Amino acid sequence: MERAEKREFVTELNEVFKASGSVVVAHYAGVTVAQMNDFRSKMRAAGGTVRVAKNRLAKIALQGTESEGMTDLFKGQTLIAFSEDPVTAPKVVMDFAKTNDKLVVLGGAMGATTLNAEGVKSLATLPSLDELRAKLLGLINAPATRVATVVAAPASQLARVFSAYAKKDEAA
Repeated sequence: MERAEKREFVTELNEVFKASGSVVVAHYAGVTVAQMNDFRSKMRAAGGTVRVAKNRLAKIALQGTESEGMTDLFKGQTLIAFSEDPVTAPKVVMDFAKTNDKLVVLGGAMGATTLNAEGVKSLATLPSLDELRAKLLGLINAPATRVATVVAAPASQLARVFSAYAKKDEAA
């Protein structure tokens, strides 16, 4: 890379570190190109991105961001997985690491919080933002449904009483 390309890459990576909900750093030594392409497509489908960056450039890009505490993770062949949703990147990385033992999760960051490998693993077990929204909507919607059935119940009972009187009158 030329110097201008490096500057542009560092600036771009700096913006990624600032905007991402979570960042995961992992070793990928021994992962084949086909496996890496599969991993990237899974991450893209989930709404995240995987990048391989030179450690020196990644450390420079981390300067001035909340995630600056994870600079010591960048040793050896590392990749960076990130997403806007704090749970997406750790979830996809941990799922891929289960099937591929060559991908070793080193740690990551979620905002100003630096995570170790166990922190990334526990973050991956949380429900995603969309799942949480759906659960919250369900909780909010449930009482409204109950209120509607309670309000409708007296009217239906009244209708049954009228129906019973009408049948009684017809029978007489």
